[in-house]
Amino acid sequence: MYLRREFVICGSMRKCCLLLRVASRNDKQTNIMARKKKELPLLEKVAITGVAAEGKALARVNDLVVFVPYVVPGDVVDLQVRRKKHSYAEAEAVKFYEYSAERAKPFCKHYGVCGGCKWQCLAYEHQLKYKQQQVYDALTRIGKVELPEIMPILGSEQICEYRNKLEFTFSNKRWLTWEEVAQNVQYDNMDALGFHIPGAFDKVLDIEECWLMTGLNNRLRNGIREFAHRENIPFYDLRSHSGVLRSMMIRTSTTGEVMLLLQARVECDNDMVQLEKVLQYIADAFPEVTSLLYVVNNKCNDTFGDLEVVTYKGTDVIYEEMEGLRFKVGPKSFYQTNSRQAYNLYKVAREFASLTGDEVVYDLYTGTGTIANFVASKAKKVIGIEYVEDAIVDARVNAELNGFDNLTFFAGDMKDILTRDFINEHGRPDVIITDPPRAGMHEDVVSTILFAAPERIVYVSCNPATQARDLQLLDADYKVAAVRPVDMFPHTHHVENVVLLERRGDK
Repeated sequence: MYLRREFVICGSMRKCCLLLRVASRNDKQTNIMARKKKELPLLEKVAITGVAAEGKALARVNDLVVFVPYVVPGDVVDLQVRRKKHSYAEAEAVKFYEYSAERAKPFCKHYGVCGGCKWQCLAYEHQLKYKQQQVYDALTRIGKVELPEIMPILGSEQICEYRNKLEFTFSNKRWLTWEEVAQNVQYDNMDALGFHIPGAFDKVLDIEECWLMTGLNNRLRNGIREFAHRENIPFYDLRSHSGVLRSMMIRTSTTGEVMLLLQARVECDNDMVQLEKVLQYIADAFPEVTSLLYVVNNKCNDTFGDLEVVTYKGTDVIYEEMEGLRFKVGPKSFYQTNSRQAYNLYKVAREFASLTGDEVVYDLYTGTGTIANFVASKAKKVIGIEYVEDAIVDARVNAELNGFDNLTFFAGDMKDILTRDFINEHGRPDVIITDPPRAGMHEDVVSTILFAAPERIVYVSCNPATQARDLQLLDADYKVAAVRPVDMFPHTHHVENVVLLERRGDK
């Protein structure tokens, strides 16, 4: 026998009463059985047939669609279902019978655990093929607009060490791999400096080697970790919000400049002493770092947009170059994380814009004004709009750096800034270039674009699905004249896409 506590609401007084009921062992057993999880099936010798969203592949078993990570079309595998719904399931491969001809050997020791670069198992030429297909599927199935022949995807020359920015988290609770767990070893030190495990905000995988950036990132990260351990400087506890070292960000540029920013929790003089020890170590051991910065962040999250950035050594910014243009990149600035491929992306956008020197151009979601500066020499006037005020400050600096006096920038929410009154005041654009975030454009922005009625719209997107939705809204007045996918992020499922829209002749 056991006592069960139940709360009931009694009468009109809405009063809670505690009842104690004696329950039988049979009742208890019934409840336990009811809570027992249903055993999920093992699907044997299943052929992987295609790719799906979020870097997963897919298979079909009877009428069931199964999504599987870390496999490629052509693999034949046993699948252990981990989650099942009515029409689809999620599973993992537990045994391979045949390996696909499209498969490549993953090169990173952290592959399959850190959550990044999920397509390492897929040869690069096939990554491009499926990204091209992803763009076509989105524009036809979601957009349902008439399309010209889609131009071949522009692949990245660098497929490793292509990023100019990485962020790593310090944590005193290291994520253990299944192999480490199986060894049943008691670790004296559970500190980690690396990437968050997907779906576990307080667990960080300790990264020894990352192929996303030049080898400097490995030397910096591993050196800082070893120094902090020698000096007993505490790593951050993501649950209790204690510890000193929180995160580090590395930025590089094609000019050879390097920025490193440390975030730390500082609550007393000793915390500051420990932080300065690390900063001085970096300054002494890594002369390549031209901009050494830190942020004191005692908040519960790692965002530092509202916090002061302090320069410990060197400059407070670094500079990127593109076709002789210079761009200021600060710790809070947005800049495309693949510098070399960003240049190719912007060249496609400029080519689609077909500028002659007489056009008024609106650059929506301008960021730090990179595209605006890139097309300014071929336009009469360029107006850039961006919601991040700090980015607009940088955009104005960039215009001054490059000697442009035909650039004007405005900060604020796009749907609030870009209105009919704004168009009437600043002039109707001949060309609009828009590069929105993954969510695409707000309906009010689309409506204002239709009111502005530019001759051409160049739509740069990091999410073909939301781009397709917006194209459908524009379809009544604009036809798609050209499409060019661009691969900015090798070994991931992400793809950029540039679309040229031309105003219909009857409008």
